[in-house]
Amino acid sequence: MFYILAIVLIVFFLGSAIKVLKEYERGVIFRLGRVIKTKGPGLIILIPVIDKMVKVSLRLVAMDVPSQDVITRDNVSVKVNAVVYFRVMDPTNATIEVENFLFATSQLAQTTLRSVCGQVELDELLAERDKINTRLQNILDKHTDPWGIKVTTVEVKHIDLPQEMQRAMAKQAEAERERRAKVINAEGEFQAAGRLTEAAGIISKHPEALQLRYLQTLREISSESSTTTFFPIPIDLLTPFIKKG
Repeated sequence: MFYILAIVLIVFFLGSAIKVLKEYERGVIFRLGRVIKTKGPGLIILIPVIDKMVKVSLRLVAMDVPSQDVITRDNVSVKVNAVVYFRVMDPTNATIEVENFLFATSQLAQTTLRSVCGQVELDELLAERDKINTRLQNILDKHTDPWGIKVTTVEVKHIDLPQEMQRAMAKQAEAERERRAKVINAEGEFQAAGRLTEAAGIISKHPEALQLRYLQTLREISSESSTTTFFPIPIDLLTPFIKKG
């Protein structure tokens, strides 16, 4: 009976005293409630009952920020969600400075997302996401630094607009396309008028060029299967008859 009890105690001692940490894990060691050091990775030996260990992962965490109802500076109600990438840099601070750093970071990201997006207009929120992402990252990194956490990237994933705002933006985009088409058409007409002016100047200096143009026009008309043919007559041929009349 004594040997069985001794074996049980030895197994309990080894199970409580020997811990193995993976490469990405660190163990914050508490001895009688006080932090003594951070150990790992590899084999860790603890004093049973006296020592307690809290595991902390150093891997990059991708945290999804739920959709937040945001009212932009120009009073447009939208829903915005994002994703935050961070990692623990100081396991000791992440353990003793905050009760649950994952929950705390998630709550801080939600409130920061609403605050930052509410300070900009809708057009800026849609067109300048990189600027918004950088601002979010800087604010989150500043507030989580005392917790031993480094926020590396914040990305706004989706901006959900109301239906009436989507229709208004579609009309605006259509009007912009029509405006560009009219501008391009007017520019083409302007260039064509310039070319015609140059052609008229050349013809006025060389009247025989107009006769060549007449002949070319007659050739084009004769090549078409048309029952009606128009013969252009130079106005110079009619001038004597007009004066005589």
